[in-house]
Amino acid sequence: MSGPGAPGLKALMLRPPGLWLAMAESMTCGLLQARVGAISGASAFFRGGITAYSLDQKVRHLGVDRSAAKACDCVSVDVAGQMARGACALFDADVAVATTGYAEPSALPPVAHPYAWWAIAFRDGAAVSVVRSGRIDCPGAARTEARERVADGVMAALADWLATRRT
Repeated sequence: MSGPGAPGLKALMLRPPGLWLAMAESMTCGLLQARVGAISGASAFFRGGITAYSLDQKVRHLGVDRSAAKACDCVSVDVAGQMARGACALFDADVAVATTGYAEPSALPPVAHPYAWWAIAFRDGAAVSVVRSGRIDCPGAARTEARERVADGVMAALADWLATRRT
């Protein structure tokens, strides 16, 4: 596994009490899952992930609110949070990460440069809440580079949050 946040993720997830991780991806389209899956022994902490690219799939599999997501073309910090909480539920995970955004500029809706919203959700008992979220802008980046930048940023944010929580 490469990129910021990669070293030590396994140790952070397995530090007692061990945590289960899940992913819900849209803009990164499986990059986060691939990075976690490249870690030797990932099955000890990784439950799985889903790439839900369309509104219908986000609603069906992750419980995203259709009307709220439709109003923002599925791209907002709120949708990312709903996706992360939905991944915790779908995979019975303690921690979940989600991404949603635009990998390239677009005329409709008007998108000047690639960007993504991301969120980390944590299950504390029965409650699942978003514990960290943010936006990563990628001006000037081509599609592949934008997706990589977002994956790097999200993996770093996950490792940072885990390090803060688990020390």
